[in-house]
Amino acid sequence: MASRIVEFTLNGRLTEVMVKPLTTVQTVLREQLGYTATKSGCKQGGCGSCTVLVDGQPMMSCLLPAEDIAGQDVVTLEGLTPRDGLHPLQQAFVDNYAAQCGYCTSGMILVGKALLDSNPEPLRDDIIDALAGNYCRCTAYEPIIEAIQDAAGRMAASNGKEAHR
Repeated sequence: MASRIVEFTLNGRLTEVMVKPLTTVQTVLREQLGYTATKSGCKQGGCGSCTVLVDGQPMMSCLLPAEDIAGQDVVTLEGLTPRDGLHPLQQAFVDNYAAQCGYCTSGMILVGKALLDSNPEPLRDDIIDALAGNYCRCTAYEPIIEAIQDAAGRMAASNGKEAHR
């Protein structure tokens, strides 16, 4: 099978890459495009460190063939970070000490983003369910759960202010 060009939107920019058949999105992001926040963990879809958002849904990039993202919108942690600081979810992770070694952090943040986009006021059990595909060896999850709860509150307060402008 021959290589082909795959066109997709990456962090808001139209992107084209040449890929061999069955090349994963993780490989394209890390090795071809230099987006290293997408970690290379288990390479079996079991740890969540490679999570990216594809059309707003968390996906394990280590299992996802690059051909499958043609025409779709892909967001990595680099795309979540605004130019003038941190996304409220990132700031909540810092403030709640939700990152220790940091290896799982980008996947956790992106899963949290997808959750808060679909459910701005998640219950604790909603957060736990959303994080089920992501593995952390350091934090015992409590600071991560608290960070997502904190971010939900920050984002709700921010949206309330914008609604009153």
